[in-house]
Amino acid sequence: MASPLPAKVDSEHIEVVSKNEDDSRRVDKAAKFLQDANKVVVVTEENNKRVLRRIDLVILPILLSIYALQSLDKTALSYASVFGLIEDTNLKGEEYSWLGAIVYLAQLVMQPAVAYFLVKFPIGKFTATMLLCWGISLCGMAAARDFGGLMATRFLLGAFEASVAPAFISIVQMWYRRSEQTNRNAAWYAMLGIINMFGSLLSYGLGHIKSHLHSYQIIFLFCGLLTVVFSIVVFLFMPDSPVDAKFLKGDDKLVAIERLRVNQMGISSGIWRWDHCRETLLDLKTWLWFAMLVTISIPSGGVSTFGPLIVSSFGFDSFTTILFNIPFGAVQIVSTLGGAWLATKLKKKSPVLLLLCIPPIVGIVMLMCIPYSKKDQGALLAGYYLISCYPGITPLIYSWSGQNTAGDTKRKLNTGILFVGACAGNIIGPHLFNTNEAPHYTRGLRVNLALFVGLMVEIVFTMFWIALLNRRHARTRESKGKSAKIVDLSMQKPISSDDKDETAEQNADVQGDKAFNDETDLQNEDFIFLY
Repeated sequence: MASPLPAKVDSEHIEVVSKNEDDSRRVDKAAKFLQDANKVVVVTEENNKRVLRRIDLVILPILLSIYALQSLDKTALSYASVFGLIEDTNLKGEEYSWLGAIVYLAQLVMQPAVAYFLVKFPIGKFTATMLLCWGISLCGMAAARDFGGLMATRFLLGAFEASVAPAFISIVQMWYRRSEQTNRNAAWYAMLGIINMFGSLLSYGLGHIKSHLHSYQIIFLFCGLLTVVFSIVVFLFMPDSPVDAKFLKGDDKLVAIERLRVNQMGISSGIWRWDHCRETLLDLKTWLWFAMLVTISIPSGGVSTFGPLIVSSFGFDSFTTILFNIPFGAVQIVSTLGGAWLATKLKKKSPVLLLLCIPPIVGIVMLMCIPYSKKDQGALLAGYYLISCYPGITPLIYSWSGQNTAGDTKRKLNTGILFVGACAGNIIGPHLFNTNEAPHYTRGLRVNLALFVGLMVEIVFTMFWIALLNRRHARTRESKGKSAKIVDLSMQKPISSDDKDETAEQNADVQGDKAFNDETDLQNEDFIFLY
């Protein structure tokens, strides 16, 4: 079963571009690698599966582990809150809320630099360095004795963690086809649910250790040292791109690159392009997804910071509260992986996003309406667990945006802008809740309800805008003598040599010639936008 795309580089285009030295540098690294290889590689079903399996075995475990550590490091604060952190460090008023928000403020400030670094620096080594630095910062939290010390170490933690989500989106884009990206993004994001389960058990165990250190100090030191150790593993085994992958032998590296041609997104150019920056800032899609991430991150920031405190307000003690947070993580895993599976099956993100907004709306209404009494604890927990479906929304928004953005600089700047929106939402979220409003937290729940409804409106509007862009590209193709309607091969299974038809051949020729030219989604009329 052969891929409908021939393993070739648009040599005529490269020859023309090379007449201008500056322009030739703008061609994606994959184009130069394939040109230098000067070898035809047919992407069959067999070698495509073999290479994909190899990529999954090397790249995915690293991504999953890093995100698990980041989730554990960030949520360590919420676990510490039920083990006396607030009392021992004399936190008052909204000081605890600021400890939750300062991480995202630091990440927001760092995003412009992160977007630039991800284009210019080797992404594997850059990620390992950031991992090492935030592990050291978390260890430093164990030495903090007051609000000022905790704020300083939390800011550093956020600054070094700022690259994680943007780097992961970029890594998934440079290794996987568009049809494969949603499940991979969901896989690493689902580690948030794993950590809500494992972290709860870990904190439960660490909290019982008898030591001259406080329980929360033990939690900070354990998580920080674990992160420092794993940074060495990332430095040694995380490749910077498929071009540099030592674990791919023989022609497998060519296959890994060639199979991405149908994405129309390129892999990596290493060149920062200001024309891509301008287009990103003027592209309405950028700001629609930005608005979505602000909208979903406000509830996320509030619930992740105050979740254990909300559960304890139902009338449970500290250790029971930690244990009841385990099902919260399980629901997150189901919603994240289940949403990704359904989106991949439907080949559409928007209907699944709308569906995932419904359980949190129902859960919030339950917490607002059910009395906080001992006999209603089960119903209150059910409402809280329904709210925990919201983590499935964020990775789908990132995937939806990532699959509709092409051009190396534009992809990374776009992700950076989106992450600024996520950071802004996470900064606002904790401030909607206040320990003085326990146990009902009415203001925070009411605003979160409005936000989920608003998110549904934003999703519907984006669907209409994408439809308009597809019609615009179809008209452009037609004006250039191409077929107005083409099949998106990046979302299709490889076509058997026995089953391929003339239409597939034409689509392959059309959709392969600009794949590694570092053109944006709006510049390349062959780019197909996904719902």
